[in-house]
Amino acid sequence: MESVRHLAHRYGQHRFTVLFATLLLAIAGHGIFSALFPIANPLEWLLGFSLIAVVFSARRGTLRWILGGMVAACVVAWLMRGLVDHPAPVLGSQLMIALTCLLATGVSARRALASGPVDAEHICAALDAYLLAGIAFGVAYWMMETVQPGTFAGATAGNLTPQRAIYFSFVTQATLGFGDIVPVRESAQGIVVAQGIGGQMYLAVLVARLVSLYSGRR
Repeated sequence: MESVRHLAHRYGQHRFTVLFATLLLAIAGHGIFSALFPIANPLEWLLGFSLIAVVFSARRGTLRWILGGMVAACVVAWLMRGLVDHPAPVLGSQLMIALTCLLATGVSARRALASGPVDAEHICAALDAYLLAGIAFGVAYWMMETVQPGTFAGATAGNLTPQRAIYFSFVTQATLGFGDIVPVRESAQGIVVAQGIGGQMYLAVLVARLVSLYSGRR
């Protein structure tokens, strides 16, 4: 029992580091898992593990219960997709994943910008917020294409899978602009512009805040 408490305490001290590892595995590792297990859909499973880590990234209290309820709703909607031949469960799972990631983005950004010593948890929380925002926008693009096919055009946009949607999201957030996927509808164009501007503003504010905290500590 004492070892379990010690393990839980250690996890609480490094919960944003664990979340960063799961997010990075989900984003960058799904290609490897897809090659090893071509029948399964590894991205959804890896995102599921990341959402579980998202729940425990929040401190105990109301916020953790809210995140837990949202993740449970994601699981229910995901299970219903195989039982009900209707687009509603798919849209429900997409919406809940996007909202959960957005809420977790706020939790991570609050931890990253909070006062205190700049340690590994500060840095990982900042990275978590950036990755979670990219996933949330990617799921939102996937949902928009599901509701209105043809929202995106380009060489690889004919079948905007979750993998391609998240890829396009991070290309937009990093303002790389490869051009292989292009938003056609005005609603998508507005969200793409907001994500590109928001991503750069976040990095600018984050660097300034971390430098300020580090300088104040010295």
